[in-house]
Amino acid sequence: MKSGNRTAPAQHTEASGALRAALDAAAAEVETAPAAALAAAEAALATVPGLPPALFVAAQALRRLGQPADACARLALIGGGIQKPPMVLWELAQAASEAGRPAEAIAALEALTRQQPGVASGWFLLASELRKAGRDGDAWRADLSAVHAASRDPDLLAAAAAMNEGDLGKAEGMLAARAARLPDDPVGIRMQGELAWRRGDMTDALRLVERAVTLAPGFDLARDFLVRLLMQTNRLPEALAHAEMLAASPVAGAGSDLILASVLVRLGDQERARGIYERMLAAQPDQPMLWQNLGHVLKTLGEQGEAVTAYREAVTRQPAMGEAWWSLANLKTVKLSGEDIARMEAALAEIECEEGREEDVFHLHFSLGKAFEDAGDAARAYAHYAEGNRRRRALVRYDADEFAAEVDATIATFTAPFIATMGEGGCPAEDPIFIVGLPRSGSTLVEQILASHSQVEGTMELPDMMMIAARLQSRLDDGEFADFAALIRSLGPAERLRLGEEYIERTRIHRKTGRPRFTDKMPNNWQHVGLIRLILPRAKIVDARRHPMSCCFSGWKQHFARGQTFTYDLAEIGRYYRDYVRLMAHYDAAAPGAVHRVIYERMVADQEAETRAVLGYLGLPFEESCLEFHRNTRAVRTASSEQVRRPIYTDAVEHWKAFAEWLGPLEAALGDVATVYPEVPEGLRP
Repeated sequence: MKSGNRTAPAQHTEASGALRAALDAAAAEVETAPAAALAAAEAALATVPGLPPALFVAAQALRRLGQPADACARLALIGGGIQKPPMVLWELAQAASEAGRPAEAIAALEALTRQQPGVASGWFLLASELRKAGRDGDAWRADLSAVHAASRDPDLLAAAAAMNEGDLGKAEGMLAARAARLPDDPVGIRMQGELAWRRGDMTDALRLVERAVTLAPGFDLARDFLVRLLMQTNRLPEALAHAEMLAASPVAGAGSDLILASVLVRLGDQERARGIYERMLAAQPDQPMLWQNLGHVLKTLGEQGEAVTAYREAVTRQPAMGEAWWSLANLKTVKLSGEDIARMEAALAEIECEEGREEDVFHLHFSLGKAFEDAGDAARAYAHYAEGNRRRRALVRYDADEFAAEVDATIATFTAPFIATMGEGGCPAEDPIFIVGLPRSGSTLVEQILASHSQVEGTMELPDMMMIAARLQSRLDDGEFADFAALIRSLGPAERLRLGEEYIERTRIHRKTGRPRFTDKMPNNWQHVGLIRLILPRAKIVDARRHPMSCCFSGWKQHFARGQTFTYDLAEIGRYYRDYVRLMAHYDAAAPGAVHRVIYERMVADQEAETRAVLGYLGLPFEESCLEFHRNTRAVRTASSEQVRRPIYTDAVEHWKAFAEWLGPLEAALGDVATVYPEVPEGLRP
């Protein structure tokens, strides 16, 4: 809110030109020389008692001299009551606030916002004062009114247009200029946060958006954005706190409930998320996305029958909803009927060429692939799997050569001499049990067996180690180090301790019991075995391995929600498997015994012997409950969630052979890794 006073009311036209000039000069130096401005105003008042411009300048100066109560007294002498000029009301509000007189500040601001409802700064200050007075609901609404007013700000509209057009430099210049004028404007700050996010600077984005909601706690759109940023960076406890606040908004809508449910799902609180979805569906039963989300939660909880019902409710309301069809098909113990196939084919024909429906299209292809596979029609199943993968591959970035080079760099860095001489360091906690390997390798089975032990808590695929590794990689990408080896060697004992403690702290939110050990089943962590050994030297690492043809084919025909970008091409997934075997063979030689390997086929053939072996590696006593893992009712979020709720079976060991005639690219990429399995080819040994 700008303030100033250039003209006197009509009744004071007797003020001389020299007096007006003196007051103009005093107003100009209020900020820099308030004492001089006050003296000039007092001189004017001595000449013309009660002169409003002089009273206003005197009040401004007194507030800046730390005398807000005296400033209020001067402003009270300016007539007009609640119809005082806006600049007087603005100054009165600030003076009353600084004098600790919130009622006067609120009255002034309510009068101001009635006169100027389109000026956001008045609403924001009103919200602040209302909050001080304990009127949180009214304060929230005032913040929302401020945001609404700011939505018509031409500077912000122009900056938003530049961002949407991809001209981030132009938007940055506009927002910087505005911030110089209005450094504490929440709307401008939130937009600067969005700009940072678009540039990929998550740290700055979080800092700015957090500041925006601190300045305006009722800024729901900013808080919604903050929750999403916190989820992206896996800061889930903070995300939950802000999602709870968002849901408590006096104008909270369905969107607030949805984002709260999303955070709860990520935290593993499936029951509470289920309650939110069921409550929303009771009010709006025709929402297919809600039915789909409820299905996801029910599947995780092991309520398979109810999950099937939820997914079918979704596709009944939206027949071309590809993800819901895939979620239904992906229930491994469910077979889709001929009627289901006909409905999916009709939906696919309707949307296949529609712009913006690519995700529905490839989900439908994966779903039809699964349906035809279950029906025994391998040729049609393969055709749909291939088309779904082709379409999905076109949407992701993955470079097999680049990935192989990263594996080369890791091998060259974590040599036996380096591992032997890395010395003390890292966090001494022995809580984590990392289960690594490829997706669809039997890792969920291993986790379920271990989570059935009285000393082990099963969590989920935790992204925290990968996020720590990505943060370190960004330092290399930014040019801080010459190469990967230099980066790793720079990690001294103190930093390794800090990183290990960070991992333990970040994952604490997922631990719901008092069990001393917990599993982290992120399969991709095989890439970070060396880092794990550096920062958590007492952690255990279990490598779940399955026949490469079976594992890779199973991964290729599985559509993953995120992350597994190497799975959408047969040759690429074969190369990935070879790189995995190559790196793990290196660790077997460089740090013997650091990793325990579980061969899926051996586990299926003799569960007790393999279970005893892995428990021995972990230093845990054998418990019969581990053999009855299917009785464990814990939530399981992976694609194998239904399969691990029944005893071990053997029917999936060689299912790939029905598709063998089409798997030439995979077989060629795997080479001798497939023919000598479970041994490691001579050419991949160090």
